[in-house]
Amino acid sequence: MTKLQHKKHRGVIVPMITPINKKLLIDLEAIEKIIHSFMEVEVCPFVLGTTGESVSISDSQKVLLVKSVIQQVNKRVKTYAGISGNCLSESIENAKQYANMGVDAVVAHLPFYYPLSSSQMLHYYEQLANSIPLPLILYNNPITTKYSVPLEVIEQLSHHPNIEGVKDSERGMERLDESIRLWSNRGDFSHLVGWAAQSAYALQKGSDGIVPSTGNVSPIIYHDLYQSVINGNFEKANELQEETNRISEIYQKDRNLSQSIPALKTMMSAFGLCDPFVLPPMYDLDTLDQEQIKVKTKEIISFKPQPLEKGL
Repeated sequence: MTKLQHKKHRGVIVPMITPINKKLLIDLEAIEKIIHSFMEVEVCPFVLGTTGESVSISDSQKVLLVKSVIQQVNKRVKTYAGISGNCLSESIENAKQYANMGVDAVVAHLPFYYPLSSSQMLHYYEQLANSIPLPLILYNNPITTKYSVPLEVIEQLSHHPNIEGVKDSERGMERLDESIRLWSNRGDFSHLVGWAAQSAYALQKGSDGIVPSTGNVSPIIYHDLYQSVINGNFEKANELQEETNRISEIYQKDRNLSQSIPALKTMMSAFGLCDPFVLPPMYDLDTLDQEQIKVKTKEIISFKPQPLEKGL
């Protein structure tokens, strides 16, 4: 067993999009298709994250989403659910609900309305971790929260008995290298990379897992990238990294986050995995843009979703 396979939280964890129908409600049929594509290569779903439009979904629809994903996964892999929010008591209540449904761990970035000092960050996460029945994965994402969680704060929190890892989406090679130095040899704490463009690099250096949004449209490539590192085939891993970067460029280049998520759903719609609808305050792309994305997607991705077998 390699070092990468020792950790409790490891491998490919896809921050799943939330499929929405024309009435802006959870699309249960699309969830079945998406989870089926994940299970074909045994990647883990992370629902209600940034890519999953978590801040735009009502509580009742969140429950429906989590229940459906848990049912489709059927304990074949771990399921992660986001509980990020600006109200601590609501995050705690969500964690309790998701625990009863069968979620394996929850993920939370810090509240994003008020500016927080390092000590406030520390106390918030400690209070949250002390109050929930599931393991907590910390989430650092300055794009949405508008601030960075210092590595010193994460290091202190890493010794809390109910905090088992961090998903770090912040860019910066110095931070990435220091994170790997701090936690790659810690059997009780996982470092998960949310900077998809550095997936191969981070895994080769000692990160435990990757959390790539592009895994929604092509999970098999990230599965193969991870397995290549496990098997010591770094050349193949780097080739696959370049391939994933080309795929990611279709929906990310020259787009901000509010534009890239509908573009990602449009890519998935090219293969019939979901419709391209998003929840306000994001809005669907115009028809011409959608058609151009679909054409590019089919040109560059050889992935073809396999049909669902009856009874799955």
